[in-house]
Formats: sequence, structure tokens, C-alpha cells
Amino acid sequence: MDGRIIVAIQKSGRLSEKSLEMIRSCGIDFYADSRALKASASGFPLDFLFVRDDDIPGYVSDGVADIGIVGRNELDESGIELDVIRDLGFASCRLSIAAPPSFPYSNLSSLEGKRIATSYPRILESILSSNGVKAIPVVVAGSVEITVDAGIADAIADLVSTGTTLKMNGLEEKECIYRSSAVLVARPDMDSCKKAILNSLLERMDAVMLARHKKYILFNLPKNKLQKAAEVIGGMKSPTVTPLMDDNWISVQSAVDENRFWAVFEELKALGAEGILVMNIEKMTE
Repeated sequence: MDGRIIVAIQKSGRLSEKSLEMIRSCGIDFYADSRALKASASGFPLDFLFVRDDDIPGYVSDGVADIGIVGRNELDESGIELDVIRDLGFASCRLSIAAPPSFPYSNLSSLEGKRIATSYPRILESILSSNGVKAIPVVVAGSVEITVDAGIADAIADLVSTGTTLKMNGLEEKECIYRSSAVLVARPDMDSCKKAILNSLLERMDAVMLARHKKYILFNLPKNKLQKAAEVIGGMKSPTVTPLMDDNWISVQSAVDENRFWAVFEELKALGAEGILVMNIEKMTE
């Protein structure tokens, strides 16, 4: 559709839920019926196409959709070359080698000459080849875990989350060989109008993703400790400082990386900070 871009998204499942959550977080309103294959946003030139996840790379490559949100594993397995615009950081998973506890596994070379059942033969063969290992891929569409007990394979290469399903089928995870998360892909030949819309969408996504990894903190601090507190906080160019009724104290506001928060919290306490408030950030830019 002219003046709009079409995004291909998995019809159902965790990836679909997280993808739609991301788009809603960007301030884009839409109604998506679980039975519908198409939808349109209001207030932003974006249309939705709901399809199978393994069809998304092909739809984007063929021009049926302009962009798509897909697991990197599905993109790599498809072998289709697309521009990966962003790693969105959700729907993370890992592809691991699993085998019975009795299987003598030390590294990938332990798979030499073995039958390996998988739903991701392209990824598996690429990894084995890069490590100089020659194994026999056994392509299975589903229920990869039962292939060892059925005598079809010696080991498997499958997506793992908790490992519970492996244990239920007498297998244990030996080694993670590949990690995946949701990525935003795009056609390389979009016209200037659609590229402008995509850039606008990316600005919103970047603001949402940056905020996910930050905490906003507000605290009272002895005025003579401000420079040391600024060094502790780091990150942003300068914290916001507000005078208090007591001339010896100030109120300080800033954003802190979430993975540093507790270390920063403890150092601020040691500097005499009081009344530390911590808030989530919905969106932000740097």
C-alpha cells in the first residue's frame, strides 16, 4: 500500500506476543483479531501481516512485506539474505547439542560420524563445518527429542529453554552451539517514502529498547558530595540538580544502567544519599 509499510509478524506464540507488545510500546495503536491475517494501525502508516514464523524471511524477500520481526534462527535457517536492522533482544533461545548421559561428549568433535537429528540442518551443518566436524544430519520437522530413543539418531541439535523436555526423554544438554533472539529485518530496496516511515519506527523502537535497560533514580545528597555522586552515576552528560530548603543538601535525578544499579545504589548510600527513589522508564533517548 502506498504511503505505508507492511510488517510480517508471527501469527501466534511468544514471538508474536512480544512483537506486538513492542509495537504498542512505540505508541502505535491497532486491533488484531486472533483469527485475522491482516490488520492496520491507526495514527501511524503501518499494516500487519500475520504468518508462520518460517515464512517471514520469504515474504520480506519477495516484497509481500517490507519488514518483518523474526527469530534469527529462522532467518539463518532460511538462507535468505536480508538487512538485519535491529536485534530486538526478546524471544531469546539457544540451539544445543543434547544426548543421553552415557554419550561420551567433550566438544563438537565428539559428533564425528554420528547421526544428529535437528530441525535446523543449515545452521547445524554450518557450525559443524566451521569446526571441521563431519556428522550425519537427520532432518526432523518436530519432536526431535524422541529420535534418540527411537534409534533414529545418536544425538540431537534442538532449541532448549529449561531443559525439562530433554530430561523427560532421557537426554541432557551437552553444549550450546548457537544463540538467537528476535530481529527486525527489511527489504534492501524500499523506496524513500517507506524508508522514512521505517526510520520513524526505528526511532520509537530505539527509545523503548534503551529505556528497558535504564532505571531513573532520585535522591537527596549533601551538596559537597555532588561531584563524587556524578562520577558514581556516570552515563548521561549531567544529572539534574535541584536545591533544597537546607542549603547544605540538594536533590539529584539521573538515569542509571540497570545492570549497574545495585552497585550505584550502595555507593550513593556510602556518600550519604537519602530518600533514594527508583522508577522504571517507559521511553528515552540519549
